[in-house]
Amino acid sequence: MIGKLTGLVDTVEEDRCLLDVGGVGYLVFASALTLGRLQPGQSAALLIETHVREDHIHLFGFAERGEREWFRLLSTVQGVGARVALAILSVLPPDQLATAVAAQDKAAVARANGVGPKLAGRIVSELKDKAGALVFHGGAPAVLANGAAAPAGDALAQRAEDAVSALVNLGYKRSEAFTAVASASRELGDEASLDALIKAGLRELAL
Repeated sequence: MIGKLTGLVDTVEEDRCLLDVGGVGYLVFASALTLGRLQPGQSAALLIETHVREDHIHLFGFAERGEREWFRLLSTVQGVGARVALAILSVLPPDQLATAVAAQDKAAVARANGVGPKLAGRIVSELKDKAGALVFHGGAPAVLANGAAAPAGDALAQRAEDAVSALVNLGYKRSEAFTAVASASRELGDEASLDALIKAGLRELAL
């Protein structure tokens, strides 16, 4: 299995690049985020996810570890293949994807080619618990390498979720409330109380 490739970028196309490693050209599929960082003739290092099938071997490349981990996580959702996962990562970098999933923002995920409302709903529903704590703590998606959810005892994540629910009960949309509370939690820190999160969230929404 190939886990990483380092070489010279030969060509960059719409959804792939050709990486010359010691005279051997490797065809690597990647998101627009990763491809946008590559320039023909320049050196590049890509983390690789290798998919082996009966009729082909495909290499998927990532400039960042977090993007690769989200690729793996997205691939656990029924109906999300490698190409769809890359399409999602092309419109939503890892940090934005974590926020969209945790906020249940189906419309943001549905911006990707090949993702309809039903599939977007399945993605945010199945991955919500695995994304929420990352957003509240500002953590990197790389901790999701094994697909494990954040610890159930994560006190800040629970208080933040309660604050989101309180704002939703006041009439705000969940996506708006989540974004406001996420911002408040980063500003106030891990010891922020539920009351403080709600008040700070309301200030964010009033801006």
